[in-house]
Amino acid sequence: MQAQHDTPGTAPVAVVTGSDSGIGRATAVRLAEAGMDIGITWHRDREGARRTADEVRATGRRAVVGHLDLTQLPDAAEVIDQLADELGRLDVLVNNAGTGTMTPFLELDHDTVRQVLDVDLVGPFLCGQRAARRMIQQGSGGRIVNVTSVHEHQPRVGAAPYCAAKGGLGLLTQVMALELAEHGITVNAVAPGEIATPMTGQTDTDVTDESRPGVPLGRPGDAREVAAVIAFLAGPDASYVTGASWVVDGGMLRMGPQAGSHLTDDAWRRP
Repeated sequence: MQAQHDTPGTAPVAVVTGSDSGIGRATAVRLAEAGMDIGITWHRDREGARRTADEVRATGRRAVVGHLDLTQLPDAAEVIDQLADELGRLDVLVNNAGTGTMTPFLELDHDTVRQVLDVDLVGPFLCGQRAARRMIQQGSGGRIVNVTSVHEHQPRVGAAPYCAAKGGLGLLTQVMALELAEHGITVNAVAPGEIATPMTGQTDTDVTDESRPGVPLGRPGDAREVAAVIAFLAGPDASYVTGASWVVDGGMLRMGPQAGSHLTDDAWRRP
């Protein structure tokens, strides 16, 4: 990936999907602070995307906004090229847009399963293809970061299509890493645990005030803590890191995410 530049129009460019709130917004701002111009996508929250763009511009970087509805595939993935065209290039893709469901396996209908798989797996696949093709054409390498979940690694009751999609995205990340390495493109996954975002019903939450007895660090994560890991993987210091899954979960996986989210006291800490 090319070195970062400070002159407007020559900076590295990152596209962060689903960056109208939560982890996506925190990532967009963090990458802007690292000197990147940012392509922002939104699905339902146009105003949220505008606020993200304002935060990016406040760092002195450029921001452009595009609509992305990953239930409308394959055409929806065209936004990757549109944003790259507007910003002049593409160096980093963060596949962050996602959805989920909490429905028992026996009650799931086909439309719900298909929607979750499209948004969480097929969408990142197609967006990743478009980004990689552009990076190869540019000839200067690049970075792709797929935001998965602790459920890339372990299951959760009621989340069958979500777990299937995130597990698939984790293995897709590894295949992409192998196939794109010769082009200087690294591909990694970031697997968050419970993060205080609108998706988990925690908007503007001070995570230090929240108690999570079943999580070793005792609290949910902050979106900026996930963004920091994504920014590392998207930057020059991670040039020899590819095909890995970086878990950001406060130790939840050591407990098992089902226990980590359901334990109601600290008795497990004592022998």
